[in-house]
Amino acid sequence: MSLQRDLLRSALRATRPGGVVVYSTCSPHPAETREVVLSVAEETGAVVEDATALFPELTGEGERESGTLDSAPFVQLWPHRHGTDAMFFAVLRR
Repeated sequence: MSLQRDLLRSALRATRPGGVVVYSTCSPHPAETREVVLSVAEETGAVVEDATALFPELTGEGERESGTLDSAPFVQLWPHRHGTDAMFFAVLRR
């Protein structure tokens, strides 16, 4: 996970203040997803934004009730629900 943290830190350093970085992995594991984002955000002062805005088609009431967006402010997609890999998305503002 240190490589993911290093990559995210580097992306944030390369982004101008107020800019946005999208961190995405094809992993469902918290150690590779939310834990990386939360630790780097705390360390760098980046603000974690609501990534669900990137997926307006998943914001309907039926999707919320089925738990699709139960990972907000992050988005975790699942093969059995979305026909994708277990994609994870987070948005950080520098």
